[in-house]
Amino acid sequence: MALNLKLFLGIIAFVIFSTAHAAEKIQWQENKAIAVLFDQAKASGTFVLYDVTENKLTGHNHKRAETRFIPASTFKIPNSLIALSTGAVKSVDEVFPYDGKPRWMKAWEKDMDLREAFKLSNVLIYQEIARRIGLKRMQAEITKLNYGNRDIGTKVDEFWLEGPLKISAIEQTQFLAKLAQKTLPFSIEVQEKVHDIARVDQGDGWILYGKTGWTGRGTKGKPGTGWWVGWIKKGERFYTVALNINMSALEDAPKRLEIVRASLKELNVID
Repeated sequence: MALNLKLFLGIIAFVIFSTAHAAEKIQWQENKAIAVLFDQAKASGTFVLYDVTENKLTGHNHKRAETRFIPASTFKIPNSLIALSTGAVKSVDEVFPYDGKPRWMKAWEKDMDLREAFKLSNVLIYQEIARRIGLKRMQAEITKLNYGNRDIGTKVDEFWLEGPLKISAIEQTQFLAKLAQKTLPFSIEVQEKVHDIARVDQGDGWILYGKTGWTGRGTKGKPGTGWWVGWIKKGERFYTVALNINMSALEDAPKRLEIVRASLKELNVID
């Protein structure tokens, strides 16, 4: 009898857990008009818009939206948060000196502060920042954030560029929803500073924040992954967005924000 009671209680507990878990699953709505935008851009990828108020996901290519990819320079968002929170970087105005060596981008060949390093996606500066944070502290912060697969491996200045860290487009939107609302486990001041450096554009009643990323660079005959992630504050509402596409050449880079903007207009989030 005792065994049957335990079995019964176990079944009840499982049903309650399963029901609760199912209730937490966010509704997904596939949008055909956004699929057309991808076709017009001759791009293969996914787009996700998360309506924080409605707790609803809208987008294109749900399967890919759930697939994890290396975050590339979109990781500059959590990297900035961690750097400012831990004191590895004193402020967004701290200047990082240029050592005079040639860079992949000519725009990186100068002294710049964190604000500009973020805008210009200066990889070398953010690698230096990661080394300042250190592997152990970085791993603890990534675990605390529950960011993607939470695996940074053993190379503190490469894990977001070469792996093993990976995150899906949907996971990006969930992480960014907390940042947009300033509810991440960092001070409000630190989160506001990252809002400041991530600001991209604004219009009638809305502000757009975001960051690009590109990893793989089309090596070994395979396309890389181009990212654009961010959030929109529209009145008192928040929306978060994540796009990733197959990207083999720098000439394809503008497609990321172009598709994001067109999709946001299609969904009446921006004008």
